[in-house]
Amino acid sequence: MSFTSTLYLCPVLDLLLAKIPDDLQPEIRLGLQEALVNAAKHGNKLDPTKSIVVQFSVTPEGYSWVISDQGKGFSSYHSCPDHSLEALPPDESENGRGFCLLHEIFDQVHWNQQKTELRLCKQVKKGKRQLLSINN
Repeated sequence: MSFTSTLYLCPVLDLLLAKIPDDLQPEIRLGLQEALVNAAKHGNKLDPTKSIVVQFSVTPEGYSWVISDQGKGFSSYHSCPDHSLEALPPDESENGRGFCLLHEIFDQVHWNQQKTELRLCKQVKKGKRQLLSINN
């Protein structure tokens, strides 16, 4: 999927969450929204001539998204060493909250070398997956 840089993300998020189980949708929606806002606002500087591309895949192990923007990347990286919500920078902080949220929500968060492409993965817990297939 490809769309121009915008902060109106409801239809995009709805499409990206269509194949995600209902119980995972609120958390994943928050994470994807954060990643897409970062791509539009910080990556593409809300330039409507620039696009954001999202690739989505489902495997037996889980779900993954690759989000690419046409920005110049970034040099600083705010990490959350203990990956807990308590480590979030304060609400009034300009930077860093999104990175912490991504690490809290997704099992894997990887940037390409240029910092213009983000890969997010959410693993499916095997016990839950087996219960779903038995009930369906």
